[in-house]
Amino acid sequence: MQHEHTETDGDERAGRRLHEGQRPHGGRPPHEERRPARSSPGSRTRSFPGSRTGSPPPSLTYVPLGERPLRRLPQLFTGLALYGFSLSVMVRASLGVNPWSVLYEGLARHTSLSFGTISAVVGVLVLLLWIPLRQRPAFGTAANIVVLACASDLGLLLLPQHLGLPARIGLLVGGVLLNGLSVAVYVGARYGPGPRDGLMTGMSAATGRSLRSVRTLIEVAVLAVGWLLGGSVGAGTVLYALAVGPVTQFFLPRCAYRSAAEALG
Repeated sequence: MQHEHTETDGDERAGRRLHEGQRPHGGRPPHEERRPARSSPGSRTRSFPGSRTGSPPPSLTYVPLGERPLRRLPQLFTGLALYGFSLSVMVRASLGVNPWSVLYEGLARHTSLSFGTISAVVGVLVLLLWIPLRQRPAFGTAANIVVLACASDLGLLLLPQHLGLPARIGLLVGGVLLNGLSVAVYVGARYGPGPRDGLMTGMSAATGRSLRSVRTLIEVAVLAVGWLLGGSVGAGTVLYALAVGPVTQFFLPRCAYRSAAEALG
């Protein structure tokens, strides 16, 4: 005699399957947790180096001149003015300056030109090296030459000379910190690289070498020529080489402009 299947029998078997953790009729076991839905790329939170989430670094590619100029132009000119002033602060510290300032100081010893004027002339000469590298200057490139020259000469006029050692140490540390901050500010405006930065990126693209190695080669060569011409090399030169990169990296995520397309994405 065949056993008839009733609703009660079916309920009992389903109850046993649930108790044993089996999947009833293709369903999901009660103990199985739902997996969180994957978020779309556009919904992920963006962050910068040094942030807790460790997301990719901010984009620093060129943004057209006409995009939010009232927001970006003041940032560009403020950053360049602070950069030029920071160079004069390190010069007045008389404890060693960055490699390009060593070259400017060395050339100033052999000409009647001011520190700022020499920096502008060198900037124009560096631009000529862009031609075989097929680099194209932008608005920020020209602004870099002009504002840096004026701000550094103004700083040298305002800052006193022949200070005591404690004051000079303070100037050196403050100058390096200000320099790192100013680089983050003007680069973050995204109006294009300065002459020296463009030379570095152009040579890196042409030779296939890393930016770090190309920058090192350029600055060692510039430092050597400046030192031979009488530029000041010292503890400040070493401090600058070690500290300006981390300082810039710390401030850059907080200063980098996000374009309209990036803000939407």
